[in-house]
Amino acid sequence: MRLKVKMFFQGLPGRQPVPGPPDFPASPEKLPSSWEAESEASEDPELPLDAEVAVDAAPLEREEEDPEKGKKKKKSKGLPDVLHIFNKRWKKKGKPSAAEPPGPPQAEVRAGQDGRLPTVEELKADLEQGRLEAAGPLLALERALGAAALEGASAEELVRRQSKVEALYALLRDQVLGLLRRPLEAAPERLRQALAVLAEQEREDRRAAEAGPGPSALAPTRPRGWLRLWRRDVARAAEERLARPPGEAAAGRSELERAFLHMGRTMREDLEAVVERLKPVCPAELGVVAAYAESYHQHLAAQLGAMAEFELCERDTYMLLLWVQNLYPNDIINSPKLAAELQGAKLGSLLPPSQIRLLEATFLSNEAASVRELMGRALELEAKRWAQDEAPQSLDGHCHSELAIDVIQILSQSQAKAEGITLELGAQTRPVLQAELFMFLRSYQRSFEEFLERSKHLTNYRANVMANINSCQLFWSSVEKWQMRQDVPSYLLAPLKELKARGLDALLQDLFGALKPLFRQLTQTRWATPEQTLEGILAAVQATLPGFSALRGCFREELMEAVHLHLVREYIGRLSKRRLVLRTAEQQQQLAGHIDANAEAIWDFCTQHGSHAGWLRHALPALAEIIRLQDPNAIKISVAAYAAQYPDFSKGHLSAILAIKGNLSSSDARSIRSILDVSVGGQEPSVPLFSLIKVS
Repeated sequence: MRLKVKMFFQGLPGRQPVPGPPDFPASPEKLPSSWEAESEASEDPELPLDAEVAVDAAPLEREEEDPEKGKKKKKSKGLPDVLHIFNKRWKKKGKPSAAEPPGPPQAEVRAGQDGRLPTVEELKADLEQGRLEAAGPLLALERALGAAALEGASAEELVRRQSKVEALYALLRDQVLGLLRRPLEAAPERLRQALAVLAEQEREDRRAAEAGPGPSALAPTRPRGWLRLWRRDVARAAEERLARPPGEAAAGRSELERAFLHMGRTMREDLEAVVERLKPVCPAELGVVAAYAESYHQHLAAQLGAMAEFELCERDTYMLLLWVQNLYPNDIINSPKLAAELQGAKLGSLLPPSQIRLLEATFLSNEAASVRELMGRALELEAKRWAQDEAPQSLDGHCHSELAIDVIQILSQSQAKAEGITLELGAQTRPVLQAELFMFLRSYQRSFEEFLERSKHLTNYRANVMANINSCQLFWSSVEKWQMRQDVPSYLLAPLKELKARGLDALLQDLFGALKPLFRQLTQTRWATPEQTLEGILAAVQATLPGFSALRGCFREELMEAVHLHLVREYIGRLSKRRLVLRTAEQQQQLAGHIDANAEAIWDFCTQHGSHAGWLRHALPALAEIIRLQDPNAIKISVAAYAAQYPDFSKGHLSAILAIKGNLSSSDARSIRSILDVSVGGQEPSVPLFSLIKVS
């Protein structure tokens, strides 16, 4: 059973106020001058600070008298011997011997009378005045106490001496930890001494653990765990620093955003101050930078984990992910001043992977809904302008709409948000946005078609049609740029192709309607001189072309190709009416010559105005050749070649052309038609021609 003792320091202070956390430079707010929290440094279960011990104020090495015999009782040899050794060290200006680990500086502790070691009372006075050099003699007293126990000192004597040592250690501990609670307010040399004492005590704890239990006559006091107490204080300082309310709210910032910005700035600036000012004076084995970083990290992880449990709004979900996945690891942990210093720190992700995946799923859902709403609103405003007959903008002489720019900007911003968190999340976001874009383009196509049907009477109808056709090019180029590749999925832009085709058809309806009566002039009598009729047709087309100048160049070319196709198709359609029958070879050759001349005129006119429909080059001349030929076998060869070039050339179309040849027998006609059974093989045309021509 341990003996009950009283502490000899009647005036020893009890629990002292704990200083505040480090006042790091460039912090977002000024730290208070004191910290009112209670110190819990005195957690020694063996000797509480508020105990009282009655002790003799004489030096420990005084010989003691036996009260019964009145004679001096010789003290055990162990303690004087150890003190003698330490006294030698002390006289050598505090330089430790090679046999013992280096301790804290010892140069200015007051010496006792006659050059002896300081008395307990002197050490107490030194410690109360903050002279940390007393740590060296105090450690020597502790070791001497162990030596005395091994040499058989009485239990009462050991308890008395141990109580003195422990009381001094309690005072030293309060001094050291008190300094380290506000390290940047201490003078560099004082801070260096406190850190050296802490490191020495940790080494002594390890040495005691390796040596095993001490003499049974002494109460166990090691490990003292000062390093653990210091780390606890560091954790409390980190918690207090990060828990401070943010400064004045920035405009447009949510409460959570302000909290993140405050915590991030505080942690980075505090750790930079630790690297710049504490690390140079701190023993390496304490790992001061890692200790602070791990404390801040643990508090942040706890705070963010609690936040993630709540149902966050869209903006806060994004901010939480951005902080955890990007800002924290990149702007703090791997910042230029901290990256190398934190290599050995035990820092992981602020949130577990499962929680991050849930947040990412929520983010993707939020982004899809937000993008859908924003694009829908942009289309609604655009359709409203159409309905109100507002003229579109003009850009470089072309009708222009901002819809494509608005939509791609919405998509790009969403993509950038995701990639700003992680590139992996950006890759997950892309197909989600593609699906939303496809649905939007379908909706855009339907709205445009409704406009085409209902708004033909409006003044700016044609201008708005051209503006929307021009938008297709902006959509295509922007989507390719946004996708960062040329192989954009074909389904994605299909609605735009349909929209463009419907728009061009709408622009050409009036022209094609005006051309119908002109093509009807190609009757049986007029086929003798079809050049005059064609001249009228081409003149009508020429007159309408300036009205399409507000289209972009690529779409004017497509429009001209549509005109080219229409002219060839209508011309073939008039040939296929079965109203023209020529019974002599001379008549057939004359008609073939007219067709060649007309075909050349159509080709020259259309290509000069921008048509690139080279596939139409031989559509009319090859038919003229079939009409010109008289030998059935030669006709078969021409028909087979023609069907290979125009796979939708059917037996019905061939029969209508052969009907012009009045001198061809029925059996020869059947034989010629049969060539189509083996020549085309069901091949689909790349561009339809004859499938657009109805035969009687």
